[in-house]
Amino acid sequence: MDVEFIDDVLSSVAAAEIMPRFGRLSDADVATKTSAFDIVSTADRAAEHAIAEAIRGQYPGATVIGEEAAAADPAIVDGVDEVELAFLLDPLDGTKNFVAGLPLFAVMAAVVRRGRIVAGVIHDPVTGTSAIATEGGGAWLRRDGAAAVRLRVADPVPVSEMEAVVGTQFLPEPLRGTVTANLSALASHTWFRCAGHEYRMAAAGQCHLLSYNRLMPWDHAPGWLLHREAGGYSAHFDGTPFRLSRMSGGLLCAPDEASWHAAHDTLFAGTTT
Repeated sequence: MDVEFIDDVLSSVAAAEIMPRFGRLSDADVATKTSAFDIVSTADRAAEHAIAEAIRGQYPGATVIGEEAAAADPAIVDGVDEVELAFLLDPLDGTKNFVAGLPLFAVMAAVVRRGRIVAGVIHDPVTGTSAIATEGGGAWLRRDGAAAVRLRVADPVPVSEMEAVVGTQFLPEPLRGTVTANLSALASHTWFRCAGHEYRMAAAGQCHLLSYNRLMPWDHAPGWLLHREAGGYSAHFDGTPFRLSRMSGGLLCAPDEASWHAAHDTLFAGTTT
């Protein structure tokens, strides 16, 4: 799999379709999908179209699933873990930030072969850098004109010293209230409204934990592989391995398995999860 080709497509489309629109959107350029948080802009749609066309041109037999195409037709996600070759696209992760003029958004793609995530790219259009991973090939940060830098998750620390990114907005009650109350056991916690940057942080050792509940495949496939190839450990809240076709049940990412269990026991203390 030519991961450099994918990175080049994401970076060139970001430069052509996303950055020229940054800070220049009108109200007519933004629409609501399922909620006030779930929005789409003209930049999302233009970028997805351009990325999908480029990938189909290079891999004409592949299945290409973009977030916006799936929003229009959710059935296209069915069986994504069974096709021979699939590309999962998030053309603009962090749309809320993008629309608000906050420079914290990403362009992501994952390559899947019969349910196995074999490559992932998370491109930051603002810095022009890309975090890339291939199955068995490690995780790397690429910047034009410089040698790629190997990414590595943080060293394990006690729960009280863990810095976390925790998204609680999709947790059902009473689980949400319990987890929120237990967050005080950590050293710190935050949420950036951009999974792409959150996964990049964890893979680079800049935080210890990531916790999510809603698992749309384009949001998590690239970052899951990046985190794993950087040495991290992850599992659904019930302890089972991450599955691409499972879009609920949560995902907890930690530096190693022992850290995962320690964090899990702390965050979910008082629950049956």
